[in-house]
Amino acid sequence: MTASSTRRTTARSRIAAAGAIAVAGTLLLTGCGDQTKGKDSGSGSASSTAPLAKLLPSDLRDKGEIKVGSDIHYAPVEFKDSSGKVVGIDPDLATALGDQLGVKFSFEDGTFDGLLTGLRSGRFNMAMSAMTDNKNRQEGVDPDTGKKVGEGVDFVDYLTAGVSIYTRKGETKGITDWSDLCGKKLAVQRGTVSEDLAKQESKKCPAGKKISIEPFDDDQQSQTRLRSGGVDAASSDFPVAAYAVKTSGGGKDFEVVGDQVEAAPYGIAVAKKDTQLRDALKAALNAIIKNGEYAKILQKWGAQDGAVKEAAINSGK
Repeated sequence: MTASSTRRTTARSRIAAAGAIAVAGTLLLTGCGDQTKGKDSGSGSASSTAPLAKLLPSDLRDKGEIKVGSDIHYAPVEFKDSSGKVVGIDPDLATALGDQLGVKFSFEDGTFDGLLTGLRSGRFNMAMSAMTDNKNRQEGVDPDTGKKVGEGVDFVDYLTAGVSIYTRKGETKGITDWSDLCGKKLAVQRGTVSEDLAKQESKKCPAGKKISIEPFDDDQQSQTRLRSGGVDAASSDFPVAAYAVKTSGGGKDFEVVGDQVEAAPYGIAVAKKDTQLRDALKAALNAIIKNGEYAKILQKWGAQDGAVKEAAINSGK
């Protein structure tokens, strides 16, 4: 499977930014180490008396655990705090889902562009990692070649987010949108929509003024490159960019430039064959939306502008 097959590719639009900037600034933006493949965290608790426990496949209900593949280097969506605990929007939502389904959600760390491979191989029961739901992923198609590279996945959509550009604070270098990146250096996380957009925009640039794209394995490396002045700008999903601006260097390192674009749904990915798990997750998500827990979690992390009113399956374009 190529890296292209797991990109956060999205559909063009914008969403409001103000609320998401007010992220949980009291939490520390911690540096992340090597992306290990071991188990990192558990969320929720096993209980056959949970409201929606009977909706789960019997094997998962008996195990009391759902294994979650995630790139745990994407604050505030999922990351490790100063004590090494996995925290963020996705872990908190998983805990709430676990309360409804009566199982523990165990997050396992891996590189983003390998998560769907791990899901298809059975290493994970689901992938939850700020992954954008789109037709290419649903159908297992590489967006660069248009060729099918594997079985697609189904998504349970739970949040909406766009993509942003940010620079060193006070050093915007005239960058206000993607067209301003021509002739400049841009840091991105490998296999993300930011990389896709940079490639698309670079094709529009005049000869000799293409965008110099520097892809990294995780967003922390991209931020480090920008912080050191090695690139002119960096790009990531807006909640992540806003969190970096708020927390890095006490808010003195970066600033977001321009509007976010490409707003689209984040989805929990499950294998096509696991329709019962997919439907159970949808029911649990609707339950926490209805009881207010969902809104509390998004408010905690400053992501309330991306809230959905109802869970959906495969709503990405």
